Amino acid sequence: MRGRTDRAAVTAADPHRMLPAERRASVALAGVFALRMLGLFLVLPVFALQAAHLPGGDDPARVGLAMGIYGLVQAGLQIPLGWASDRWGRKPVILGGLGLFALGSLMAAWAPTLGWLTLARAVQGAGAISAAVTALLADLTRDTVRTQGMALVGASIGLSFALSLVAAPPLAAWVGLGGLFVLTAVLTLAGMAAVAWVVPPEPPRPPQRPVTPLRSVLTDPALLRLDLGVLALHTLQMSMWVAVPGLLVAAGLPQGQHWQVYLAALAISLALMGGVLLRLERRGHLGWMLRAAIGLLLLAQLLLAWAQSHSASLALLALALMVFFTGFNTLEASQPSLVSRLAPPEARGAALGIYNTLQSLGLFAGGAIGGWLLRQAGADAVFAAGAVLAALWLLVAWRQPLPSVGRQAAASPGV
Repeated sequence: MRGRTDRAAVTAADPHRMLPAERRASVALAGVFALRMLGLFLVLPVFALQAAHLPGGDDPARVGLAMGIYGLVQAGLQIPLGWASDRWGRKPVILGGLGLFALGSLMAAWAPTLGWLTLARAVQGAGAISAAVTALLADLTRDTVRTQGMALVGASIGLSFALSLVAAPPLAAWVGLGGLFVLTAVLTLAGMAAVAWVVPPEPPRPPQRPVTPLRSVLTDPALLRLDLGVLALHTLQMSMWVAVPGLLVAAGLPQGQHWQVYLAALAISLALMGGVLLRLERRGHLGWMLRAAIGLLLLAQLLLAWAQSHSASLALLALALMVFFTGFNTLEASQPSLVSRLAPPEARGAALGIYNTLQSLGLFAGGAIGGWLLRQAGADAVFAAGAVLAALWLLVAWRQPLPSVGRQAAASPGV
């Protein structure tokens, strides 16, 4: 009883301060994301070169299919698995999805041909747990601190990506593509252990919880704006990365050193996000924080277009990437937090499943459209199209309905 009273006092004094259980849930689930994404990202920088040595690997289209089928299967299963987590619990769905991802990784390590590798990647993609993990984090945190929890998840993914850029080439030279997939399976099993024994228990679910029709979640205007937002966000991300490496090489930075710019830009952006943008949310200016973050994406596209047109220095490219990462990481943290607040609690997993489906489609669309634009009209067209997309998104998001979070927000059932 004394502990519950102390937690209530802390919440009343500073509703934006995480309680110990919230901090534990956020760190543990961020770790689960990091382990899974590190395993996934480690493969990407070397996949095309290593897969070329398998029978059937001499066909670039088939290699591309083997890479991309993961995202396609993810997009198809995010909604069903998010819905399943609403009905049967978050942890069973997360553990089952991680189990499938580990199985697919072991199949990929064994795969004797590109066809088997493609099937293995599809099995990996079937472990579409992003919606269930995000919904569990939402269940275990209050509205006032949820964006902080989402920010930890976003930072863990960004750091996993940066670490993979550094570690993948030497690891691939040492253990090969098969060894990387075995490492991926081991990291996934570690994530399963964290879910089972580190992440706090789920809040109890009422036995007679009303069912929210999926159609109402799909057509809700506020949720639809956020779904379109994540589609735009990841379309921008992938289309940008089609052209950015070439700009860095043209600026005199060898490919093997690109990680230095990415890591520095990411670190500075995380400091800016925590020190400036998230403070706007804490002071009740969530709408302005969202608009500022989208505006930073627009500014980054304009800076990159300027750099492309004027043979800019490496410093300007690094500045553009820092601006992009600041806006990107802020939106990665705040948008799923908003989805979890705006969706009915009994349909939170389904709403986040729709959100993550649009995220996966954005990754696919950005790569396809960015590559086509680069081939047809050059990097200028990629960044110009990105600027137009960011400007349109800013217009759509200007009237985004926002939830009101009171100063005396109660602790969630799981806290």
